This record gives sequence, C-alpha cells and structure tokens, in this order.
Amino acid sequence: MEFIDKKLSQYAEQHTTPENELLKSLNRDTHTNVLAPRMLSGHLQGRLLSLFSKMIQPKAILEIGTYTGYAALCLAEGLNKDGVLHTIDINEELETRIQKYFNKSAYADQIKLHIGNALDIIPKIQEQFDLVFIDADKENYSNYYDLLINQLPSGGIIMADNVLWSGKVIDTNALDSDNDTRELDKFNAKVQSDPRVENILIPVRDGIMVARKY
Repeated sequence: MEFIDKKLSQYAEQHTTPENELLKSLNRDTHTNVLAPRMLSGHLQGRLLSLFSKMIQPKAILEIGTYTGYAALCLAEGLNKDGVLHTIDINEELETRIQKYFNKSAYADQIKLHIGNALDIIPKIQEQFDLVFIDADKENYSNYYDLLINQLPSGGIIMADNVLWSGKVIDTNALDSDNDTRELDKFNAKVQSDPRVENILIPVRDGIMVARKY
C-alpha cells in the first residue's frame, strides 16, 4: 500500500489535523492486540472520511466492514445531530472491543453495530443512506453497490476502500490468479461505466473510489 515515499507520507500526516485521543488509543490498541492491523483506516484516511462526512452532514451513514471501529468513529464526526450510523461486521470476536470504543465516544447513542452477514442485514435496516463506506470482503463489493445504489438519494455518496489493492489491479498476473483482484477490477469498471454516478478514484493509502449519485 506504499504508493508514495514514506517521508512524503509522514509529511502529509504532519500537515493533516491530528487524531483525537480516543482514535490514537484505538490505533495503538489495534496495532498491539488485533490481527492484521493494516486493515485499520489510520490517521490520513480517517481524516479524509471525517472531512467527507462533515461536508455531507448525513442523516444516515452505512459502513460495511467495521474492523475495530476506527473509520466508523471518523465518519460519525460529520453526522447530523439527529443522525445515525449503522456499521456491520461479520467478526463477532471483535464485538466487545468495538463497542468499548464506541461507548467512549461522543457518538455512542448514534452508532448502531450489527454483527453478521451484510448482505442479509442491509435489507433489514430501514434507512435511506446519504453516505456509504464499503470496506469488507472484496468479492462482494459489486453486490453491495448493486444492493444500495438505487436506494441512495440524489447527491448520496458511496465510498469504497482498497480499490487499488496494493497495485494488483494493474498487474496482469494478479488479475489472472487472484479472485479478489479480479473482483475489485470489475467493481472499479462497474462504477466507471455507471451513468447514474460521477466518480473519482483517489490514490490515498490503498485507493478509495468515491461515487456521487446524480
């Protein structure tokens, strides 16, 4: 995921609004105690998610793929005062850790954690989402998109993480041999060709696709 020089990455973070203390604590805890800490959104991406959310001021946010809750807490910073964030993760072993940090935040009453299969859970949530962040199983990115795009209002935003997949999406060998790489490439092509949205693929961290519904 290192597309730019480490010193430039450090420079970017030094010139980005810092994490608050709760996010710093969650960041350290994840890197110390949880498997695959690279899945954490982290400082730079977290501030980007926060900024998007603050610009949109959504009444309802959906996050697919909670991991330890870092991105959810960043997205919650822009919620409308009466808004709600629904976040879904399939890993029940992380539930207690996630909820602990949500409960410590200023958004404890606005974040609803769901544990289970997102494709089963999403149809049961009675909300019209203004902002969606997809960061879960790569093989279902297109399925999540198809499930949600018609339900988004005009101006609604879908953001999807890891769409550059450590550069594998332009590696012909990876496209031939790795299913996740193929599925992400198909997802990127799907969004690019969808006349219902305008989109930009931002090469931040591991790549974020941002699509705004017309």
